[in-house]
Amino acid sequence: MSGMSRKLPSWLPILVILISMISIQSGASLAKSLFPMIGAPGVTALRLALGTLILVIIFKPWRLRFAKEQRLPLLFYGLSLGAMNYLFYLSLQRIPLGIAVALEFTGPLAVALFSSRRPVDFIWVILAVTGLWFLLPLGQDVAHVDLTGALLALGAGAGWAVYILAGRRAGEEHGPATVAMGSLIAAIVFVPLGAFQATEALWHWTLLPVGLAIAILSTALPYTLEMIALTRLPTRTFGTLMSMEPAIATLSGLIFLGETLTFSQTMALGAIILASMGSTLTMRQETKVEKVDIG
Repeated sequence: MSGMSRKLPSWLPILVILISMISIQSGASLAKSLFPMIGAPGVTALRLALGTLILVIIFKPWRLRFAKEQRLPLLFYGLSLGAMNYLFYLSLQRIPLGIAVALEFTGPLAVALFSSRRPVDFIWVILAVTGLWFLLPLGQDVAHVDLTGALLALGAGAGWAVYILAGRRAGEEHGPATVAMGSLIAAIVFVPLGAFQATEALWHWTLLPVGLAIAILSTALPYTLEMIALTRLPTRTFGTLMSMEPAIATLSGLIFLGETLTFSQTMALGAIILASMGSTLTMRQETKVEKVDIG
């Protein structure tokens, strides 16, 4: 089965990442609508509890056997999965979404930068950073950003970086099924924490349909898809491709909220997409070279 997975088209993991990011943005819209009712910790608990339940039913993680060298990465993967969601939702209560996304994105950008080995890899990372800077003008707004909120978003970014690195190692053998075990680890820690901090409205049955939608869009579907991509892409390629997350968020605002883009923001969006395309093309070239060398 592992041999068949390596024969999949090189563009397929790219498509998987795009679907994952669109799903997360849709889930974030629903999640934010519940903040006034149950708070950010309550939404985190609801999302993780229902998302984990779905993943456990689908993948039956108790059947999985992890090698000794995979257990520590699995633990870090699960804890980082829960931490980055918990911290990011907390940051959204204090700072604007765009600023939070930009600060959180320092995590995958750092992964892409520090795992780079050739000059061309730095070009895509620098292009993505430049696009993010003009799309989300931190230079103008950072002085007015709540310090606690900014630190929470940076903490979420650190969790995102660990999620990428640990997830790649933890999922080498079981692939997407690893997400169920990682989500279970996250739920054991962050569901009780979030439920304790939430209001009594968390226990109302009327929240169940919205909670299920959030769980599917924000947890079950995207993390399963990301694990597929994590085990099939170089770490630097995955980190750079994730630069499209703020771009997709901007497009979602344009389509669903009627938010318009300035010329500089449009150019920045183009730079981010170009960085992702360049990283994708580089990954394809590497694959072809490896095939030639092997013969």
